[in-house]
Amino acid sequence: MTYHTMRRRLFGFASSLSLLGALLATAPYSLESQAATMPADRATLDATSQDTATLARSRSQSMATFWGALDLQPKDAWERLRASFEWRDQWRADAGHARVQHWIDEYRSSPENIAKITERARPWLTWIVQQVEARGLPGEIALVPFIESSFDPEARSHFGAAGLWQIMPRTGEALGLRRNNAWDGRLDVVRSTEAALDYIEMQADQWYEGDIELSLAAYNAGAGTVNQAVRLAQSQGHAGEYWDLSLPAETMDYVPKLLAIAAIISEPQRYGVNLPDIEGGPAFAQVPVTRRVTLDEAARLAGVPEQRLAELNPGLRAGVAHPHQVDNLLVPMGHAQRLVAALGSPMNDADDGAVHVVQRGDTLSSIASQHAVAAADLVRWNGLDRPDALQPGQQLTLSGG
Repeated sequence: MTYHTMRRRLFGFASSLSLLGALLATAPYSLESQAATMPADRATLDATSQDTATLARSRSQSMATFWGALDLQPKDAWERLRASFEWRDQWRADAGHARVQHWIDEYRSSPENIAKITERARPWLTWIVQQVEARGLPGEIALVPFIESSFDPEARSHFGAAGLWQIMPRTGEALGLRRNNAWDGRLDVVRSTEAALDYIEMQADQWYEGDIELSLAAYNAGAGTVNQAVRLAQSQGHAGEYWDLSLPAETMDYVPKLLAIAAIISEPQRYGVNLPDIEGGPAFAQVPVTRRVTLDEAARLAGVPEQRLAELNPGLRAGVAHPHQVDNLLVPMGHAQRLVAALGSPMNDADDGAVHVVQRGDTLSSIASQHAVAAADLVRWNGLDRPDALQPGQQLTLSGG
């Protein structure tokens, strides 16, 4: 748990206790206490009436404060995101960052493009904001996918980066994002988001004494490039902060772009931008994969279109989820329980997904890729002495159960 996370949780806990104490302090009398203090004369009755009126007003004020506090909770994803911004001073004109203003002008010149990208963020934004908040990171970090991939979880670059966070293959492997013919963890929004945030925090702690702006620069250009720029800036008498550095052009623009889009989202009307309505709750639920299941079967069991399920699970490159490869399927909120119930029941013996019938031309590796399992597991589950000599018509079990 980071310092920021601990501080926020302690503050939230203290605030909750204060609110609870205010409500308990004005709790109604019990019937027993009323009977024990029944007024004996008119004067006592009047005094008691005044006390009761005072108590009622106090309770009313406390409840008004309580409901008012609830009303202050963000009602949609944009409000929640704005509330988590921490770098507002960086994007204001009087902060002197002409680089930020340049990108504000660039973005506001094409509001239709911003509308398209923010619409694409609809399934993911609330969940990503929650993850950023939970780590105590500046809310602006939730907008990194805006500049990395235009919030396209299937985006790929000419250099090999992929996914919402544009993670390179070697970086993905180092972060535990598996990749094969059937699965690419960099395209899985949940896995890649967790990995990217881990990476940003790790670099900030390891190299930059918690400086997130420098870590973002390293996320784009690599820690070696940024570390060299920091040393050069410090040798010239600068503090070595992001704004002091001489970096590749793309990295020089990286943080200004992030701050520019945050500024526009903070005041969309000022910049002539229309943001789509995005609810404050997550758009999807995570359903544990307890057995092999194809996307078309999962869609049928959950009661959603297969295309919708595919859009939520872009990491599944072969259209099949296997517990040896995938922990969870993302399912539209409200449909998860149906799929949980279906996957939790025993497989039907007649289900032809339990085995693979070898066809002419099949190889162990092609079968493994087709069903999102490891070739070594196929050998073990089926006791294959000669895995290179499969025969047409041979049946291979696809699980170790």
